[in-house]
Amino acid sequence: QVQLVESGGGLVQAGGSLRLSCAASGRTFSSYAMAWFRQAPGKEREFVASISWGGGSTYYADSVKGRFTISRDNVKNTVYLQMNSLKPEDTAVYFCAARSGTHYVTGTGHYDYWGQGTQVTISS
Repeated sequence: QVQLVESGGGLVQAGGSLRLSCAASGRTFSSYAMAWFRQAPGKEREFVASISWGGGSTYYADSVKGRFTISRDNVKNTVYLQMNSLKPEDTAVYFCAARSGTHYVTGTGHYDYWGQGTQVTISS
C-alpha cells in the first residue's frame, strides 16, 4: 500500500515556475514507478511525466517536454515536478500516481495509487 499526498500548487503568472511535491508513505516507495497527471476543468485526466523506480529514466508528454522536470528522492519518499515557463494551458489539478513495473505507461488505468491532487492556476 502506498499513500500519496501532493503539495506545492498555487497561482502564478505565465512564464513563472512552481515545484510540486508528492510525499509517499510506505517502505516500498523505491520499488514503484511514479508519475504526474493533470486534469483541467471539463477535460480528461492526462499524463504529464513519469520516472522509473530508481530515478534514472524519465518520460514526458510532448506538451511539457523541455519545461517540466520530474525527479525523486527515495530517501525522503518524495517525487517532484519542477514546472518552468508556465502557460495558462497548464492550469489544472495535478495528481501524482504510483505503479509497479515500467514507468513508460501513460494510461490512468495502469496506475495503482493516486493522491488527492493539488491545484495549479496560471494567469495570463
